[in-house]
Amino acid sequence: MEPYRIEIPQSQLDDLATRLANTRWPAEPEGTGWNDGVPVAYLQDLVRYWRTRYDWRAWEARLNAFPQFTTTIDGANIHFMHIRSTREDALPLILTHGWPGSVVEFFDVIEPLSRDFHLVIPSMPNYGFSGPTADTGWNVRRIATAWAELMARLGYDRYGAQGGDWGSVVSRDLGVVDAEHVVGVHLNMLITMPDGHTDGLTADDAKRLEALKHYSDDLSGYQRVQGTRPQTLGYGLTDSPVGQLAWIVEKFKEWTDSKDVPEDAVDRDLLLTNVMVYWLTGTAASSARLYKEAAKSGGRIEASTTPTALAVFPHEVVPPIRSIAERTNTIVRWTEFDRGGHFAAMEQPALLAEDVLAFFQGL
Repeated sequence: MEPYRIEIPQSQLDDLATRLANTRWPAEPEGTGWNDGVPVAYLQDLVRYWRTRYDWRAWEARLNAFPQFTTTIDGANIHFMHIRSTREDALPLILTHGWPGSVVEFFDVIEPLSRDFHLVIPSMPNYGFSGPTADTGWNVRRIATAWAELMARLGYDRYGAQGGDWGSVVSRDLGVVDAEHVVGVHLNMLITMPDGHTDGLTADDAKRLEALKHYSDDLSGYQRVQGTRPQTLGYGLTDSPVGQLAWIVEKFKEWTDSKDVPEDAVDRDLLLTNVMVYWLTGTAASSARLYKEAAKSGGRIEASTTPTALAVFPHEVVPPIRSIAERTNTIVRWTEFDRGGHFAAMEQPALLAEDVLAFFQGL
Protein backbone atom coordinates (compact mmCIF):
# COMPACT_ATOMS: atom_id res chain seq x y z
CA MET A 1 0.00 0.00 0.00
CA GLU A 2 1.30 3.42 -0.97
CA PRO A 3 0.33 6.83 0.45
CA TYR A 4 -1.53 8.96 -2.06
CA ARG A 5 -2.09 12.68 -2.56
CA ILE A 6 -4.33 14.35 -5.11
CA GLU A 7 -2.19 16.79 -7.10
CA ILE A 8 -3.93 17.99 -10.24
CA PRO A 9 -1.58 19.84 -12.63
CA GLN A 10 -2.49 23.48 -13.19
CA SER A 11 -2.52 22.78 -16.92
CA GLN A 12 -5.63 20.60 -16.44
CA LEU A 13 -7.43 23.38 -14.59
CA ASP A 14 -6.45 25.92 -17.25
CA ASP A 15 -7.73 23.58 -19.95
CA LEU A 16 -11.01 23.19 -18.07
CA ALA A 17 -11.46 26.96 -17.83
CA THR A 18 -10.88 27.33 -21.56
CA ARG A 19 -13.36 24.60 -22.41
CA LEU A 20 -16.00 26.13 -20.14
CA ALA A 21 -15.52 29.56 -21.70
CA ASN A 22 -15.86 28.13 -25.22
CA THR A 23 -18.96 26.01 -24.63
CA ARG A 24 -21.35 25.58 -27.54
CA TRP A 25 -24.89 25.70 -26.20
CA PRO A 26 -27.83 23.80 -27.76
CA ALA A 27 -31.10 25.42 -28.75
CA GLU A 28 -34.06 24.91 -26.44
CA PRO A 29 -37.81 25.23 -27.07
CA GLU A 30 -39.65 27.64 -24.80
CA GLY A 31 -41.38 26.35 -21.71
CA THR A 32 -39.83 22.88 -21.48
CA GLY A 33 -38.24 23.40 -18.05
CA TRP A 34 -36.70 20.16 -16.80
CA ASN A 35 -39.06 17.98 -18.87
CA ASP A 36 -36.52 17.41 -21.64
CA GLY A 37 -33.45 17.40 -19.41
CA VAL A 38 -31.30 20.14 -17.90
CA PRO A 39 -32.51 23.66 -18.88
CA VAL A 40 -30.02 25.88 -20.71
CA ALA A 41 -30.46 28.91 -18.45
CA TYR A 42 -29.87 26.86 -15.31
CA LEU A 43 -26.79 25.16 -16.69
CA GLN A 44 -25.32 28.42 -18.01
CA ASP A 45 -25.57 29.92 -14.55
CA LEU A 46 -23.97 26.85 -12.97
CA VAL A 47 -21.15 26.82 -15.53
CA ARG A 48 -20.52 30.53 -14.97
CA TYR A 49 -20.14 29.81 -11.25
CA TRP A 50 -17.91 26.81 -11.98
CA ARG A 51 -15.63 28.90 -14.19
CA THR A 52 -15.41 32.08 -12.10
CA ARG A 53 -16.03 31.22 -8.44
CA TYR A 54 -15.55 27.53 -7.75
CA ASP A 55 -12.15 26.79 -6.15
CA TRP A 56 -10.83 23.30 -6.89
CA ARG A 57 -7.62 23.88 -4.94
CA ALA A 58 -9.59 24.48 -1.74
CA TRP A 59 -11.48 21.22 -2.20
CA GLU A 60 -8.33 19.37 -3.23
CA ALA A 61 -6.81 20.45 0.09
CA ARG A 62 -9.89 19.25 1.95
CA LEU A 63 -9.63 15.86 0.27
CA ASN A 64 -5.92 15.65 1.03
CA ALA A 65 -6.62 16.32 4.70
CA PHE A 66 -7.82 12.70 4.88
CA PRO A 67 -5.23 9.89 4.78
CA GLN A 68 -5.34 8.29 1.34
CA PHE A 69 -3.65 5.26 -0.16
CA THR A 70 -3.54 3.11 -3.27
CA THR A 71 -3.03 -0.62 -3.62
CA THR A 72 -3.31 -3.14 -6.42
CA ILE A 73 -6.01 -5.80 -6.12
CA ASP A 74 -6.81 -8.29 -8.87
CA GLY A 75 -4.78 -6.21 -11.32
CA ALA A 76 -6.63 -2.96 -10.59
CA ASN A 77 -5.40 0.19 -8.89
CA ILE A 78 -7.59 0.87 -5.86
CA HIS A 79 -7.64 4.30 -4.22
CA PHE A 80 -9.09 4.63 -0.74
CA MET A 81 -9.32 6.90 2.25
CA HIS A 82 -8.51 5.33 5.61
CA ILE A 83 -9.61 7.37 8.61
CA ARG A 84 -9.00 5.67 11.93
CA SER A 85 -11.14 6.53 14.92
CA THR A 86 -9.58 7.76 18.17
CA ARG A 87 -11.31 4.74 19.71
CA GLU A 88 -8.95 1.81 19.31
CA ASP A 89 -11.84 -0.65 19.74
CA ALA A 90 -13.92 1.03 17.01
CA LEU A 91 -15.59 -1.19 14.43
CA PRO A 92 -14.12 -0.89 10.91
CA LEU A 93 -16.70 0.28 8.37
CA ILE A 94 -16.28 0.33 4.60
CA LEU A 95 -18.36 2.98 2.78
CA THR A 96 -19.04 2.50 -0.92
CA HIS A 97 -20.30 5.17 -3.31
CA GLY A 98 -22.25 4.62 -6.53
CA TRP A 99 -22.85 6.39 -9.84
CA PRO A 100 -22.77 9.32 -10.36
CA GLY A 101 -21.07 9.59 -7.00
CA SER A 102 -17.54 9.36 -5.65
CA VAL A 103 -15.71 9.44 -2.32
CA VAL A 104 -16.83 13.09 -2.19
CA GLU A 105 -20.31 11.81 -1.28
CA PHE A 106 -19.11 10.99 2.23
CA PHE A 107 -17.50 14.33 3.14
CA ASP A 108 -20.17 15.27 5.67
CA VAL A 109 -20.48 11.87 7.37
CA ILE A 110 -16.76 11.30 7.92
CA GLU A 111 -16.53 13.42 11.07
CA PRO A 112 -19.56 11.94 12.91
CA LEU A 113 -18.88 8.36 11.83
CA SER A 114 -15.16 8.45 12.61
CA ARG A 115 -15.97 8.95 16.29
CA ASP A 116 -17.14 5.35 16.44
CA PHE A 117 -15.77 3.64 13.33
CA HIS A 118 -12.47 3.12 11.55
CA LEU A 119 -13.53 4.28 8.08
CA VAL A 120 -12.38 2.80 4.78
CA ILE A 121 -13.75 4.77 1.80
CA PRO A 122 -12.57 3.39 -1.56
CA SER A 123 -13.07 4.70 -5.07
CA MET A 124 -14.64 1.83 -7.00
CA PRO A 125 -12.59 0.34 -9.87
CA ASN A 126 -13.12 2.47 -13.00
CA TYR A 127 -14.24 5.41 -10.86
CA GLY A 128 -12.40 8.56 -9.83
CA PHE A 129 -8.94 8.21 -8.38
CA SER A 130 -8.94 4.43 -8.83
CA GLY A 131 -8.96 5.25 -12.55
CA PRO A 132 -9.95 3.05 -15.49
CA THR A 133 -9.07 -0.63 -15.26
CA ALA A 134 -7.04 -2.31 -17.99
CA ASP A 135 -9.56 -5.14 -18.39
CA THR A 136 -13.29 -5.69 -18.47
CA GLY A 137 -15.23 -7.93 -16.09
CA TRP A 138 -15.41 -5.58 -13.11
CA ASN A 139 -18.93 -6.48 -12.05
CA VAL A 140 -20.49 -6.25 -8.58
CA ARG A 141 -19.19 -9.62 -7.40
CA ARG A 142 -15.63 -8.84 -8.46
CA ILE A 143 -15.73 -5.47 -6.68
CA ALA A 144 -17.16 -7.04 -3.51
CA THR A 145 -14.43 -9.68 -3.59
CA ALA A 146 -11.82 -6.93 -3.98
CA TRP A 147 -13.29 -5.11 -0.96
CA ALA A 148 -12.98 -8.29 1.12
CA GLU A 149 -9.32 -8.45 0.13
CA LEU A 150 -8.82 -4.76 0.92
CA MET A 151 -10.23 -5.15 4.43
CA ALA A 152 -8.11 -8.25 4.99
CA ARG A 153 -4.97 -6.37 3.94
CA LEU A 154 -5.85 -3.66 6.44
CA GLY A 155 -6.01 -6.32 9.15
CA TYR A 156 -9.75 -6.06 9.72
CA ASP A 157 -11.31 -9.47 10.33
CA ARG A 158 -14.61 -8.09 11.69
CA TYR A 159 -16.22 -5.13 9.98
CA GLY A 160 -19.39 -3.52 8.67
CA ALA A 161 -20.39 -2.22 5.24
CA GLN A 162 -22.54 0.71 4.13
CA GLY A 163 -23.58 2.07 0.76
CA GLY A 164 -26.16 3.59 -1.55
CA ASP A 165 -26.74 3.27 -5.30
CA TRP A 166 -24.14 0.80 -6.68
CA GLY A 167 -22.54 1.03 -3.24
CA SER A 168 -25.64 -0.63 -1.81
CA VAL A 169 -25.39 -3.49 -4.30
CA VAL A 170 -21.67 -3.96 -3.63
CA SER A 171 -22.10 -3.69 0.15
CA ARG A 172 -24.91 -6.24 0.13
CA ASP A 173 -22.82 -8.62 -1.98
CA LEU A 174 -19.87 -8.12 0.35
CA GLY A 175 -22.10 -9.48 3.11
CA VAL A 176 -22.59 -12.58 0.95
CA VAL A 177 -19.03 -13.24 -0.23
CA ASP A 178 -17.38 -12.37 3.10
CA ALA A 179 -20.17 -13.27 5.54
CA GLU A 180 -17.63 -14.75 7.94
CA HIS A 181 -16.18 -11.27 8.57
CA VAL A 182 -19.01 -8.83 7.79
CA VAL A 183 -21.05 -8.28 10.96
CA GLY A 184 -23.73 -6.18 9.29
CA VAL A 185 -24.70 -4.29 6.16
CA HIS A 186 -26.38 -0.87 6.21
CA LEU A 187 -28.01 0.30 2.98
CA ASN A 188 -29.78 3.47 1.94
CA MET A 189 -31.01 1.93 -1.31
CA LEU A 190 -32.34 -1.49 -2.19
CA ILE A 191 -34.18 -2.25 -5.41
CA THR A 192 -37.04 -4.66 -4.68
CA MET A 193 -38.50 -6.26 -7.80
CA PRO A 194 -41.90 -7.97 -7.33
CA ASP A 195 -41.20 -10.56 -10.06
CA GLY A 196 -44.91 -11.07 -10.55
CA HIS A 197 -45.62 -11.80 -6.87
CA THR A 198 -47.73 -8.90 -5.58
CA ASP A 199 -49.99 -10.70 -3.10
CA GLY A 200 -50.15 -9.03 0.28
CA LEU A 201 -48.76 -5.68 -0.82
CA THR A 202 -50.17 -2.60 0.93
CA ALA A 203 -51.44 0.61 -0.64
CA ASP A 204 -48.11 2.25 0.17
CA ASP A 205 -46.30 -0.66 -1.48
CA ALA A 206 -48.39 -0.09 -4.60
CA LYS A 207 -47.25 3.54 -4.70
CA ARG A 208 -43.67 2.35 -4.52
CA LEU A 209 -44.28 0.02 -7.43
CA GLU A 210 -45.59 3.04 -9.35
CA ALA A 211 -42.32 4.83 -8.59
CA LEU A 212 -40.46 1.84 -10.00
CA LYS A 213 -42.58 2.01 -13.15
CA HIS A 214 -42.00 5.77 -13.48
CA TYR A 215 -38.27 5.18 -13.18
CA SER A 216 -38.38 2.46 -15.82
CA ASP A 217 -40.56 4.47 -18.22
CA ASP A 218 -39.12 7.98 -17.86
CA LEU A 219 -35.93 8.16 -15.80
CA SER A 220 -33.80 5.21 -16.88
CA GLY A 221 -32.57 6.32 -20.30
CA TYR A 222 -29.08 6.94 -18.92
CA GLN A 223 -29.00 3.34 -17.65
CA ARG A 224 -29.87 1.94 -21.06
CA VAL A 225 -27.12 3.96 -22.75
CA GLN A 226 -24.48 3.17 -20.12
CA GLY A 227 -25.50 -0.47 -20.08
CA THR A 228 -25.07 -0.90 -23.84
CA ARG A 229 -22.70 1.75 -25.28
CA PRO A 230 -20.56 3.20 -22.47
CA GLN A 231 -17.59 3.81 -24.77
CA THR A 232 -19.56 5.86 -27.31
CA LEU A 233 -21.08 7.96 -24.54
CA GLY A 234 -17.64 8.52 -23.07
CA TYR A 235 -16.34 10.51 -26.04
CA GLY A 236 -18.76 13.35 -25.47
CA LEU A 237 -18.47 13.38 -21.69
CA THR A 238 -14.68 13.10 -21.68
CA ASP A 239 -14.31 15.93 -24.20
CA SER A 240 -16.92 18.34 -22.83
CA PRO A 241 -16.97 19.35 -19.16
CA VAL A 242 -20.43 20.85 -19.63
CA GLY A 243 -21.62 17.56 -21.10
CA GLN A 244 -20.20 15.73 -18.09
CA LEU A 245 -21.81 18.25 -15.73
CA ALA A 246 -25.24 17.99 -17.38
CA TRP A 247 -25.14 14.17 -17.41
CA ILE A 248 -24.54 14.13 -13.66
CA VAL A 249 -26.48 17.17 -12.43
CA GLU A 250 -29.70 15.86 -13.97
CA LYS A 251 -29.59 12.96 -11.52
CA PHE A 252 -29.16 15.32 -8.59
CA LYS A 253 -32.37 17.04 -9.68
CA GLU A 254 -34.41 13.89 -10.33
CA TRP A 255 -33.22 11.74 -7.44
CA THR A 256 -33.06 14.20 -4.55
CA ASP A 257 -35.38 16.04 -2.19
CA SER A 258 -35.04 19.17 -4.33
CA LYS A 259 -37.80 21.56 -5.33
CA ASP A 260 -36.55 23.78 -8.16
CA VAL A 261 -32.82 23.07 -8.62
CA PRO A 262 -30.41 20.39 -7.33
CA GLU A 263 -28.81 22.88 -4.95
CA ASP A 264 -32.02 22.82 -2.93
CA ALA A 265 -30.82 19.42 -1.72
CA VAL A 266 -27.03 19.37 -2.20
CA ASP A 267 -24.46 22.14 -1.70
CA ARG A 268 -23.38 23.61 -5.05
CA ASP A 269 -19.64 23.37 -4.37
CA LEU A 270 -19.95 19.81 -3.14
CA LEU A 271 -21.88 18.91 -6.27
CA LEU A 272 -19.23 20.49 -8.51
CA THR A 273 -16.44 18.75 -6.62
CA ASN A 274 -18.11 15.42 -7.30
CA VAL A 275 -18.31 16.32 -11.01
CA MET A 276 -14.65 17.40 -10.95
CA VAL A 277 -13.61 13.93 -9.79
CA TYR A 278 -15.11 12.45 -12.96
CA TRP A 279 -13.73 15.18 -15.21
CA LEU A 280 -10.17 15.30 -13.85
CA THR A 281 -9.76 11.51 -13.85
CA GLY A 282 -11.38 10.96 -17.25
CA THR A 283 -13.61 8.20 -15.91
CA ALA A 284 -16.91 8.99 -17.66
CA ALA A 285 -16.78 5.94 -19.95
CA SER A 286 -15.11 3.54 -17.52
CA SER A 287 -17.53 4.31 -14.67
CA ALA A 288 -20.51 3.80 -16.99
CA ARG A 289 -19.19 0.34 -17.84
CA LEU A 290 -20.44 -1.07 -14.53
CA TYR A 291 -23.97 -0.96 -15.95
CA LYS A 292 -22.92 -3.18 -18.84
CA GLU A 293 -20.99 -5.55 -16.58
CA ALA A 294 -24.01 -5.88 -14.30
CA ALA A 295 -26.31 -6.60 -17.24
CA LYS A 296 -23.97 -9.38 -18.40
CA SER A 297 -23.93 -10.89 -14.91
CA GLY A 298 -27.65 -11.67 -14.96
CA GLY A 299 -30.42 -10.81 -12.53
CA ARG A 300 -30.36 -13.67 -10.02
CA ILE A 301 -30.27 -12.41 -6.43
CA GLU A 302 -28.38 -14.57 -3.96
CA ALA A 303 -29.97 -14.62 -0.51
CA SER A 304 -28.04 -12.87 2.26
CA THR A 305 -27.97 -14.08 5.87
CA THR A 306 -25.93 -11.09 7.06
CA PRO A 307 -27.90 -8.74 9.36
CA THR A 308 -29.10 -5.89 7.16
CA ALA A 309 -30.49 -2.42 7.84
CA LEU A 310 -32.42 -0.19 5.44
CA ALA A 311 -32.52 3.59 5.80
CA VAL A 312 -35.41 4.64 3.56
CA PHE A 313 -35.45 8.26 2.43
CA PRO A 314 -38.75 9.44 0.90
CA HIS A 315 -37.31 10.88 -2.31
CA GLU A 316 -35.28 7.79 -3.15
CA VAL A 317 -35.86 7.28 -6.87
CA VAL A 318 -36.95 3.64 -6.39
CA PRO A 319 -38.09 3.21 -2.76
CA PRO A 320 -37.88 -0.36 -1.39
CA ILE A 321 -40.78 -2.57 -0.32
CA ARG A 322 -40.09 -4.35 2.95
CA SER A 323 -42.05 -7.55 2.32
CA ILE A 324 -40.14 -8.07 -0.93
CA ALA A 325 -36.81 -7.12 0.64
CA GLU A 326 -37.29 -9.75 3.34
CA ARG A 327 -37.54 -12.53 0.75
CA THR A 328 -33.78 -12.42 0.09
CA ASN A 329 -32.34 -10.30 2.93
CA THR A 330 -32.06 -10.67 6.69
CA ILE A 331 -33.68 -7.38 7.62
CA VAL A 332 -33.16 -6.47 11.28
CA ARG A 333 -33.67 -2.70 11.08
CA TRP A 334 -35.91 -0.61 8.80
CA THR A 335 -36.04 3.17 9.26
CA GLU A 336 -38.36 5.46 7.29
CA PHE A 337 -37.32 9.13 7.20
CA ASP A 338 -39.46 12.17 6.38
CA ARG A 339 -36.89 13.99 4.22
CA GLY A 340 -33.95 13.26 1.96
CA GLY A 341 -33.40 11.32 -1.23
CA HIS A 342 -31.01 9.12 -3.17
CA PHE A 343 -27.78 10.89 -2.15
CA ALA A 344 -28.44 10.53 1.56
CA ALA A 345 -24.86 11.12 2.72
CA MET A 346 -24.89 14.49 0.93
CA GLU A 347 -28.52 15.48 1.57
CA GLN A 348 -29.07 14.32 5.15
CA PRO A 349 -25.66 13.35 6.58
CA ALA A 350 -26.72 13.65 10.21
CA LEU A 351 -29.74 11.38 9.80
CA LEU A 352 -27.73 8.81 7.89
CA ALA A 353 -24.84 8.80 10.37
CA GLU A 354 -27.21 8.42 13.32
CA ASP A 355 -28.95 5.48 11.70
CA VAL A 356 -25.67 3.77 10.84
CA LEU A 357 -24.46 4.14 14.42
CA ALA A 358 -27.73 2.88 15.90
CA PHE A 359 -27.70 -0.19 13.68
CA PHE A 360 -24.16 -1.28 14.44
CA GLN A 361 -24.50 -0.52 18.15
CA GLY A 362 -27.46 -2.90 18.08
CA LEU A 363 -25.19 -5.62 16.76
